[in-house]
Amino acid sequence: MKTWITWIVILVCVAGVGVAAAAWMLRGGGEAAAYRTAAVQRGELLVTIGATGTVEPEEVIDVGAQVAGQILSFGTDAAGKTVDYGSAIEEGTVLARIDDSLYRAAAAEATAQVQSAQAGEARAKADLEQFKANLYQAERDWQRAEKLGPSEALAQTSYDAYKAAYEAAKANVAVGEAAILQARAAVAQTQAGLDRAKRNLGYTVITSPVRGVIIDRRVNIGQTVVASLNAPSLFLIAKDLKHMQVWVAVNEADVGKIHAGQPVTFTVDAFPGETFTGQVGKVRLNASMTQNVVTYTVEVATDNSSLRLLPYLTANVKFELSRREGVLLVPNAALRWTPTAEQVAPQFRQARGGPAARNGGGEAQAAQTPRPERPRDANSPAGAGKRAGGAGSPRTSRGVLWTADGKFVRPVRVTVGASDGTMTEVTGEGLTERLEVVTGVQAATSRAAGGGEVNNPFAPPRFGRGSKRGSGSGSGGGSGSGRGGPPPPP
Repeated sequence: MKTWITWIVILVCVAGVGVAAAAWMLRGGGEAAAYRTAAVQRGELLVTIGATGTVEPEEVIDVGAQVAGQILSFGTDAAGKTVDYGSAIEEGTVLARIDDSLYRAAAAEATAQVQSAQAGEARAKADLEQFKANLYQAERDWQRAEKLGPSEALAQTSYDAYKAAYEAAKANVAVGEAAILQARAAVAQTQAGLDRAKRNLGYTVITSPVRGVIIDRRVNIGQTVVASLNAPSLFLIAKDLKHMQVWVAVNEADVGKIHAGQPVTFTVDAFPGETFTGQVGKVRLNASMTQNVVTYTVEVATDNSSLRLLPYLTANVKFELSRREGVLLVPNAALRWTPTAEQVAPQFRQARGGPAARNGGGEAQAAQTPRPERPRDANSPAGAGKRAGGAGSPRTSRGVLWTADGKFVRPVRVTVGASDGTMTEVTGEGLTERLEVVTGVQAATSRAAGGGEVNNPFAPPRFGRGSKRGSGSGSGGGSGSGRGGPPPPP
């Protein structure tokens, strides 16, 4: 019985020693924490607004058919090849031919009608000349009868007959003149019909109205096109592919920062790693709403002399808001990282009651060193509004960087400027180029395991008001527990 009690006592003692050793290691009594650091750099900072757009030709002509019929053949391009996708064409180049048999017959019929009307006009003129001759004869007879008058030499009936013949001849001349006018109108009417028939016949040959490149061919040989209220589209022609546009959908929160002439850079998936440049042409006022999100279309003009940009590529666009050259830059993770109370050098812990203040010293340290404003991504609407107002001057705020001091860290108070989402401009006393600032911490236990940090619920509290901002990664990611706990041992 005593043997069992002895073994139980031994086991309890061993367990107690193990727990104490583990607590001592977690409290920082073991190996010092290894800090991940990054050097302060001097360079250029570009603040931008990001959006997505589509590469479009500056001017596109949709060539259609104005008559109905079957496509018989295609024309040839400048190289002598059959017109197809990507064909370079000149103004007046034949693109396609439609079956013209019906339109030729209509033109022939209209020609015959014009000739008939012209013949009718000629006959009306001849009739008028005959009427004039009859009028001359009737007028002479009437003049002689009028001199004689009704008498024994001229009977009353004859006198009346000459007078009636004269009046009838004058009326016939008026009828002949009216017939000529009618014949001329008939000629004009039939001539208009002939012109219409010839024009429809000409429409059976589809020609290019401009010089350019065929982007799309929408018909095949043998296909029947039907022209009704809307002309069917046959070919889509880009007038000049050396000058392109990017149509960008910009959120209403960012459109106020866009203006004509603003520099723009963009990339396309077709050419990874290559950046194209352009500038804002204009902002279209006809906004569109999709799922309660209002966007405006912004036209960006770009040079395409190399013809590398193809129509309708998706472009990832960045509008340049401000460009800062020769400024000190730090990773955003350095501004987000907050140390624990034990990681801060002892001379920087004393503030309003020392490290034994409430919440494990977090509030005391927070009162001494202001909590930095979290840098916002300038490519997001909120970040662009906070970090770069308008086209230039960003709003600034106070922040804290931490630099290694042996196994501790010490604060460096800075003024936070513009941010591009990865790097942030900072200024302040004691801040120099190549100064190593802490971006994260790697505990000894995690190094032994070969990598990242361990989220240990028994770890000492973060140095702050219990916020969830913790040790960030070098790329700006990462999070850590910031819960308050019991004050650290003196």
